[in-house]
Amino acid sequence: MRKELTPLYPTQPQERNSWVVDQRSLRNAVDPYRPYAFVVEEECSADKEVVSVATIFLTNRECPWRCVMCDLWKNTLTQSAPAGAIPQQIEHALTRLPPARHIKLYNSGSFFDERAIPKEDYAAIARRARRFERTIVECHPSLVGTSCVGFRDLIDSQLEVALGLETVHPEVLDRLNKRMTLDQFARSSEYLRTNNIDLRVFILVQPPFMRPVESLQWAQRSLDFAFDCGATAATLIPTRGGNGAMERLAQIGEFTPPALVTVEAAASYGLGLGRGRVFVDLWEIHNRPNACQYCLADRADRLHRMNLSQQLLPSIECLHCEALS
Repeated sequence: MRKELTPLYPTQPQERNSWVVDQRSLRNAVDPYRPYAFVVEEECSADKEVVSVATIFLTNRECPWRCVMCDLWKNTLTQSAPAGAIPQQIEHALTRLPPARHIKLYNSGSFFDERAIPKEDYAAIARRARRFERTIVECHPSLVGTSCVGFRDLIDSQLEVALGLETVHPEVLDRLNKRMTLDQFARSSEYLRTNNIDLRVFILVQPPFMRPVESLQWAQRSLDFAFDCGATAATLIPTRGGNGAMERLAQIGEFTPPALVTVEAAASYGLGLGRGRVFVDLWEIHNRPNACQYCLADRADRLHRMNLSQQLLPSIECLHCEALS
């Protein structure tokens, strides 16, 4: 009797975890007492003012979820950082960065995962965050709870928590292996609002398992849902490869990076709603594999200016793009 073949991408969460890890290359070498990156950038605030933001990429234990599209594990530890290491990382960055008004503490996972950010470090972290008007951290929706409120009470500024919605397409969301439902996301968002904690939402443009022809529509629906949940800001992330799993999915036709025109249209839709700030993640935008090299720089600059102004700007006209379309 013929043996039934196991699907290339598994259907069960635990099998998916193993599959995702099996596609990986080696991690980068990182130091538990140093952030793996830090930078000051400009961002449009909720008051529509361009402010400086110190972003510190903390080195800590890898997130316990194995989302198929995630590449943040590359700069993580295989075990928890020692107590006191995270405040040292923040201090290391702040003594080397120019002054800023807001701070982002991004840790390649969930700030409120106690195996990543020890709870005993909250007070020391808060002392360093108090000089800023706003502190922004990231978290998986399932870890939103009393720890958020406890940390909010320790800082003397507005707390904002970024949650990864990714997509409201129910089947695609399930296959991303995030182990989250839209109802769970909505409940976590409500908890943040009730406790005077601002919400930022991450949305993938054209995640794996989504047909390109449908990607703009689902990005638009995801923006609608994010603002229905009370988001004050939404960041559109053009889905990228680079983690092994995405390359494997691309080989079997389950992933294609989004066209820049799709990202632009999603941003224009979000800004047109007028319900909150909409940003486009411009990380590695100049390395987009399917972008027109004649107009890419101008289109990237337009998106950057839209990020800062939160205003729709005239589209970039390109004869080369028209000739290829």
